[in-house]
Formats: sequence, structure tokens, C-alpha cells
Amino acid sequence: MNQALLELRSVSCERDDAPLFAPLSLAVNGEARQNANTRDLVLGLGTLVELASSFYTLLPGDIVLTGTPEGVGPVRPGDVMDAAIDGIGAMRVEVRAA
Repeated sequence: MNQALLELRSVSCERDDAPLFAPLSLAVNGEARQNANTRDLVLGLGTLVELASSFYTLLPGDIVLTGTPEGVGPVRPGDVMDAAIDGIGAMRVEVRAA
């Protein structure tokens, strides 16, 4: 079963409750690898969505990935990655060999 998107909920820039500044985190096998905040993005969330949608159609449930804060590192088959953005959701990814 793919657990990656089970807990994510849709967030739109037009929603009144959409968090403009939200802490985000990533742990691998329970070890914190990344802790950041969307306020640290070079481009704001609205600008990122506008830019992405100028190249392709964004649909509800789409995820826009923008890069990575400090802490990036390798993962291997068997590793478990837990990612979360406060106020939006969390996901768990179990790494498998290709």
C-alpha cells in the first residue's frame, strides 16, 4: 500500500486557512535531516504556483517540489522517510530498490 499521500490534504492559495508560513521537516529512520520554514523560500508560495502553472496545468492534489533545505543526503532501500508540513499534512515513504 502506498502510504505517501494518505495524510496530505489539498491546499489552495485562495483558501483563507492556507498557511503562508509553515514549518516543514524530514526525518530518515527517525533521525531529523531537515527542518525549515516556507517563509525561507526565495520565491513566495503564490509566485511559485503562478510560475509552475505558466508551464503546465496544476490540478487538485498536485505537489510542487522546489528544492531542498540543508540536510539532504542519501537514502537506501529499507530506509523510512517521514516528512511533514505543519497545518498541511504528513507522509511516510518506505524506500525500495528500483
